[in-house]
Amino acid sequence: MERIGFIGLGVMGKPMARNLMQAGYALTLLTRTRAKIEDLLSAGATWADTPRVVAQHSDVVITMLPDSPDVAQAIAGAEGIFAGARPGLLVIDMSTIAPGVVRQLAADAAARGIDLLDAPVSGGETGAINGTLSIMVGGTEAAFQRALPIFQAMGKTIVRIGESGAGQITKAANQIVTAITIEAVCEALVLATKAGVDPAKVRQALLGGSAQSRILEMHGERILDRNFQPGFFLRLHRKDLDIVLATGKEYAVPLPVAAQVRELMTAALAAGQGELDNSSLVMQLERLAQTQVKRA
Repeated sequence: MERIGFIGLGVMGKPMARNLMQAGYALTLLTRTRAKIEDLLSAGATWADTPRVVAQHSDVVITMLPDSPDVAQAIAGAEGIFAGARPGLLVIDMSTIAPGVVRQLAADAAARGIDLLDAPVSGGETGAINGTLSIMVGGTEAAFQRALPIFQAMGKTIVRIGESGAGQITKAANQIVTAITIEAVCEALVLATKAGVDPAKVRQALLGGSAQSRILEMHGERILDRNFQPGFFLRLHRKDLDIVLATGKEYAVPLPVAAQVRELMTAALAAGQGELDNSSLVMQLERLAQTQVKRA
């Protein structure tokens, strides 16, 4: 089995790495705070101090990092993956970053005899823990086939969308649908609450009809339980919408509703909600409506 390096072991990355270990892969790990992954190290993973060292000890390196600059630094920085890579290395970036950035990194990788896939994911912390993520992949067919057994240890729906950058375009589309649907669920539950109707029963009824969605099921429950522990940080979803709007501008595609939700998220960040789950967006609408959604 190929030796895997994994850089970035946060809310999503750590359970993804654990699933790879459970599938039998040997892992070399790097993350900001070593103490948070001592359990993985105790289970047999190896620590590395820099991305360069990770690459030196790996056949495949996965990055799962917050934003485009983080990924660019980890891959192409002075102590980055490229600095320690041999021809034939496969780099898989599973972060959500700008399509233009990943295309440039893929071109730079190819010039070094390295394959690079963009493979962002959807499914949140629950999907990462359960190994049921949706993985949307951009890159060559050969690199995709090589990576497929690795993806199958972490995800359930795995689709090669097209060439480099196609995975990130797909993730941008995913984040549009997710953000707008979360906001719609928030509006619906706030309206029900302010009108004096039990929001839990409203959600139950909607789940049986055409408004049914995974977001209504999962995020609706979080809202009712006032459980805003992050499955996906609100600040990162706002960052993703920045990428969405920049991509829309690049291709001259108007995205008016995504832009409005982005502004609500900006207000939530200003209110100190950045480290909460993206379902905490409901708190902005609650402030405007002067009510609070909760179970009866």
